[in-house]
Amino acid sequence: MQLVTEDNITALAEQRWATAKDPRTAQLMTALIRHLHGFAREVRLTEAEWMTAVQWLTATGQISDSKREEFILASDVLGLSMLVVQMNHRFDAGATPATVLGPFHVDGSPELGFGGDMSDDVDGTPLYLTGTVRSLDGAAVSGAVLDVWQADAEGAYEAQLEVDEARLRAKYRAEADGTYCVRTITPKGYAIPMDGPVGALIEQTEISHFRPAHVHFLLTAEGYEPLITHLFEEGAEYLDSDVVFGTKQELVVRFQPREPGPTPDGGTSAVPWVLAEFDFVLQPCAPQ
Repeated sequence: MQLVTEDNITALAEQRWATAKDPRTAQLMTALIRHLHGFAREVRLTEAEWMTAVQWLTATGQISDSKREEFILASDVLGLSMLVVQMNHRFDAGATPATVLGPFHVDGSPELGFGGDMSDDVDGTPLYLTGTVRSLDGAAVSGAVLDVWQADAEGAYEAQLEVDEARLRAKYRAEADGTYCVRTITPKGYAIPMDGPVGALIEQTEISHFRPAHVHFLLTAEGYEPLITHLFEEGAEYLDSDVVFGTKQELVVRFQPREPGPTPDGGTSAVPWVLAEFDFVLQPCAPQ
C-alpha cells in the first residue's frame, strides 16, 4: 500500500488519470491535475478559500440556463476565451481577426435579404453596415453567410429578455460580388450582467465591467474557416478596457453620420442615419 502524502499526491493523481482510454483525455486531465495542484501549492490554498471557490462554481451553475451562460461569461472575463480563440485561429495577417463568441449568440436567426432591417421596431439610430466578403487573394466570396447579433440601446440581448420572436439578430448572404448590407441600429456600450457570481467577483476589483459598443458577426462559407468576430465603433468608450479582452485595432470602424437621403441598400432614409464600412477577409481552409 502506498500512503498518500502532500509530496506524492500529485503524481498519484496523474497516474490514475493517465489511464483514460482516450489519449487526449489523458493528456488534458493529467495536465489539469499538475497545474491545479501547483496553483494550490503556490498560493497555499486554505480549506475555507477552496470551499468559497466550490460555492462560487455551484452558484455559477445554478444561475445558468438555456438563455444565460454564466460559465462562458466567467471564461470571457478571465481572458481564457480570447486565449483559446487566438491559439486556435492563427489566421494569415491579411485575414480578419477572430474574437470571442460571447454568451448571447442564438441559433436559428431569421434570414433577411440585402439591407434587410434586423432592428424591426427596436428604437435607435439606423445603422447600415456594408462592404465585401473576400478571400486573402481579393476574390469575392459569393454566398458567404453573415450571422449578426447585438444588444439594444439598453445593453440587453434577446437572450436576456422575455421575448418570443427574433430581436436584433439575423442572417444575411453576400451577393455574387461578395457585397453585403446589414441594417440595424447603432450599438451602445454596456455592462456585462453583474447580478450573478461573475459580477460579484468583478466587484471585488477595479476591473471595468463594461464592453465598448459593437456588433457581433459569425461568417461561414464553403472552403473557408468560420470567422467569429466583432465590429467596434471608433471612439467608443471602453475600447481600451473591454472586460472580455475582445477589442482589436483591425476591428475598430468609423461610424459615419449621414443626413436623410439615399442608403446603401438602394433605398432612402427619412431620418439621419449612420454608415459603417468594413471588408471581411476570410481564411481559406487548410488543404486536407
